[in-house]
Amino acid sequence: MKGTRLFALMLVKPLADIENWRDATFERKYESMMGGMSEADIKKSAEQVLHLCQCSKCPSYLGSGETDQVFCTLGRTSRIHDKKGCLCSKCSVTKTMSLRWEYYCQEGSAVELSDLSKP
Repeated sequence: MKGTRLFALMLVKPLADIENWRDATFERKYESMMGGMSEADIKKSAEQVLHLCQCSKCPSYLGSGETDQVFCTLGRTSRIHDKKGCLCSKCSVTKTMSLRWEYYCQEGSAVELSDLSKP
């Protein structure tokens, strides 16, 4: 899962890799932090940002039966079908990583939606 690298990377490599962190695009931040992380390390690190995630409070999430979160990292779920509202734009992860999409639970991870997924 490429998307699991997304926020796990924030915790592993120093932010100094990008001179102007605040102005950097998601793609630039992602590429800078990716390093040589294994899938296991990425998944482990991704779990550490659950406290920032707003998914469990989202109108689209509530009542869906879904138990996973951090869809911007993990990608879409088959349990959420209706777009009842989205909190992604208010999420700390979105702001930190310069994400620019919404409804990751239905559309896919930030990596999948970004230029990183294109050949």
